Amino acid sequence: MAKRFFRIWCALIFVGIFVSIFVLGCRRPAENSGLTKIVFQADWYPQPEHGGFYTALAKGFYKDEGLDVTILPGGPYITVEKQVSSGSAQFGMGSSDKVLESNAEGQSLVAVAATMQHDPQGIMVRKDSPIHTFSDLNGHSVAIKVGESTWFEFIAKRFQLNNIKVVPAMMNVANFVADPQYIQQAFATSEPFFAHQAGIETRVLLVSDAGYSPYRVMYTTRDFVQQHPDVVAKFVRASLKGWKDYLNEPGPAHAMIAKLNPALNPEWMQFSWQQLRDGHFITGDNASGAQIGQMDPKRWTTMYEQLVDLKVIEKPFDPAVAYTLQFLQTN
Repeated sequence: MAKRFFRIWCALIFVGIFVSIFVLGCRRPAENSGLTKIVFQADWYPQPEHGGFYTALAKGFYKDEGLDVTILPGGPYITVEKQVSSGSAQFGMGSSDKVLESNAEGQSLVAVAATMQHDPQGIMVRKDSPIHTFSDLNGHSVAIKVGESTWFEFIAKRFQLNNIKVVPAMMNVANFVADPQYIQQAFATSEPFFAHQAGIETRVLLVSDAGYSPYRVMYTTRDFVQQHPDVVAKFVRASLKGWKDYLNEPGPAHAMIAKLNPALNPEWMQFSWQQLRDGHFITGDNASGAQIGQMDPKRWTTMYEQLVDLKVIEKPFDPAVAYTLQFLQTN
């Protein structure tokens, strides 16, 4: 069973490479289209966690705004922040802590809207595991993406995890399935599905419940905001419309995602979509949808202060340079 899931994740890597080539090869020519060409760099291969953007693409919301949007798939070897900073893409998706870290490193990135109010990142354990809080992780090994997990640095410091062994995460659930004691990082919207398929029920300790709560955001560069505010406004408006529609009607996005990423199956996509809804990751605590896209300056300041405390950010700057609220409509 473990080998089966390893093969699935290998297939995802292969599909991601294929999708990149396919998308780049099938982009429509710019001439005579009358539309503004936009490249949007995703943070992973096409998946339901990108559903709002694919809804906007499938339903023509971007085209209605005069935009010709190409969504480039991400993957383990793609750094979205660098793609956007270099101008290879006009927009990217990621987390608000990474946007702040990028600004600290001299990259002038600006978040223009939130795609998720809460991050589905967490620690996955078996349902019958004795681990119920982050403090319980002491004395155990945890599989983490080394060098890319600022959130785990926060967890380790806050809960004084002085007796813990960190091992490299393998980007699949093979070890989790094979070893009842195995603990790993996971997205609540994804990895639990594979464990369930293997007959293993899980729990996910969400990092946001521990006080480290980045937004998932769409962002661009400060120069692009200043030079093309109309384009940014159109992109944000169409994207948020897509997210609102996706929560009620995932079919068009899932059909497009399935073609782009054949490694996905309908059951996996349905699971992820349901988790996004049930976990209120996109809407936040307000089920009416009024919070979709919104960002709170206080949360940005709190995140900045946490990164400073962790010494991830060493040179102080105004966190307000890393985001703007000018393209968000108040409800």
